[in-house]
Amino acid sequence: MAQHGKHYVEALEKFDRQRLYAPEEAVGLVKETSYVKFDATVELHMRLGIDPRHSDQQIRTTVILPHGLGKTVRVLVFAEGEGARIAQEAGADYVADDEMIARIANEGWTDFDVALAVPDMMRKIGRLGKVLGRKGLMPNPKAGTLIPAEDIPRAIEEARAGRVEFRNDKTANLHVPIGKVSFSEDQLRDNMAAVMDAVRRARPGSAKGTYVRRVVLSSTMAPGIRVDPNTALAMTVGA
Repeated sequence: MAQHGKHYVEALEKFDRQRLYAPEEAVGLVKETSYVKFDATVELHMRLGIDPRHSDQQIRTTVILPHGLGKTVRVLVFAEGEGARIAQEAGADYVADDEMIARIANEGWTDFDVALAVPDMMRKIGRLGKVLGRKGLMPNPKAGTLIPAEDIPRAIEEARAGRVEFRNDKTANLHVPIGKVSFSEDQLRDNMAAVMDAVRRARPGSAKGTYVRRVVLSSTMAPGIRVDPNTALAMTVGA
């Protein structure tokens, strides 16, 4: 069994590991149990009742968090000509030219948080799939990151406002950041409610039985706090 430090053990003593907490209680506890010296990220983890081996049971969607993520979001846009001009005027941190594309391909450079692209750039960036795909950065129409040039300003604004893309992993789990420990309980609760609503809407029609089987809230390096799945699924923003 893994050995944990003193602060982790002290955090464990603040709650009952077997209890299913209401979302509001869990949010309060996740703030109380954070012990690192930096502003820790709060994450929502879910075990879903889907079979990820089937393509029609994949969860991949986006959500705009009402209170953002509490961090600076660096946006890269793959575009040329008019699209590049629009991206620059919209405040993109990077507009990828051939040299930057080569840097990503050859050096694995990914010093950005969101990548957007116009469709005609896919002929150039298709080869970046191995680098960008590993980090969930490959532009994709389902994620709203493969867009026409005229939508670039809106996409950049949404990315900086707290737009988060998430997808299930091979074990049917979801891991979604919902903010920082420094956020108020109401802000974290609203962001959590927005994610739960997006998950609820993304339920595949072919999924059988219990859809959300386990919900855990945690902060960086701190123990996870179990949340009642049914109560979590009933959450609404601002309630």
